[in-house]
Amino acid sequence: MPDQITERIAMAGFNLYYHATKALEDISLSIPERQVTAIIGPSGCGKSTLLRSINRMNDLIDGVRVDGQLLLDGEDIYDRGIDVVELRRKVGMVFQRPNPFPKSIYENVAFGVRMGGNQGLTSKLDEVVERSLKEAAIWDEIKDRLSRSAMELSGGQQQRVCIARALAVEPEVILMDEPASALDPLATAKIEELIFRLKEKYTIVIVTHNMQQAARVSDQTAFLMLGKLIEYDKTSKMFTSPSNKLTEEYITGRFG
Repeated sequence: MPDQITERIAMAGFNLYYHATKALEDISLSIPERQVTAIIGPSGCGKSTLLRSINRMNDLIDGVRVDGQLLLDGEDIYDRGIDVVELRRKVGMVFQRPNPFPKSIYENVAFGVRMGGNQGLTSKLDEVVERSLKEAAIWDEIKDRLSRSAMELSGGQQQRVCIARALAVEPEVILMDEPASALDPLATAKIEELIFRLKEKYTIVIVTHNMQQAARVSDQTAFLMLGKLIEYDKTSKMFTSPSNKLTEEYITGRFG
């Protein structure tokens, strides 16, 4: 277990089922704020399911149910009284493949602000769009073509616009589901550099199949297999002296 600074997300005995199938089993971990936590493991082990549990994206899948606790700032996000729309504003999501809308770059970034109806942000959209694009490290590349379609951008640029879109609504946590897996090495390096900068302000949880990427960008790592948490510790320890033999075998490429 990593040393805790301030706990932002905590799971205790968390289980998730797709109908009768248990996809996540007895997950317990604590994710500190303003750090990067990587989730690694073989395909189909539950990485994305665990990530999407944190903003209840799995609710959109038929037959999903959960038990146990998943706390954000000490509040169980699966309590009946939780406002799921507000939860998803606080916990932003960046997907595996860039998914810009067929709109201008400006309207892509402004979309969540307009939909959320936050008058404080809506009244200063130009500032919000500029701030978000600067935070996503793409402002200088596209500031003269904000009215052009986001679909014209390269894959790496599209992904950074999608990150800006998530940042525009002022989230506290950012979930990233293999955000660089569809990108070339140069674009991947830019995304990794961006993640490193964003953790100064945001808590980031990233799913990655790339062991080198997990080692480069994360402060702590969770290793999942068959829906179970095998090991969770500081990344530096996980990649040099893991406590579990399965972790060592996976990280060194003996399976997975």
